[in-house]
Amino acid sequence: MKQTGYIKNSSQLDAIFSALADPTRREILSRLVEGEASVNEIAAPFEMSQPAISRHLKVLEKAGLVEREIDKQRRPVRLKAKNMKIAIGWLNEFKAFWGTSFDQLDNVLSDMKLSNQKEENNE
Repeated sequence: MKQTGYIKNSSQLDAIFSALADPTRREILSRLVEGEASVNEIAAPFEMSQPAISRHLKVLEKAGLVEREIDKQRRPVRLKAKNMKIAIGWLNEFKAFWGTSFDQLDNVLSDMKLSNQKEENNE
């Protein structure tokens, strides 16, 4: 029997979802899809200090969603999407449920539409 919703390292999944829960961190990840960037480049569009952005980056780094390297004077940040697969895998377990739910909703809406058309024709 397959145990749904079970993963070996739930603390890692918790860290990923916790990191993704913040809109600023999601925007940072969206920016990094375009390519690596310095902390100053990441901070530019936000109305917050560079140290505040660095704190967000530490959360993302702890969750394994970004990585930083020391490149001479620069410390570029780049997306590390490998751990995103853990979250996607967990969410995919619910794919069948959502597909069934949407199919049921579609059937209900179709029935309602037919019922309304029959009422209009009888008037």
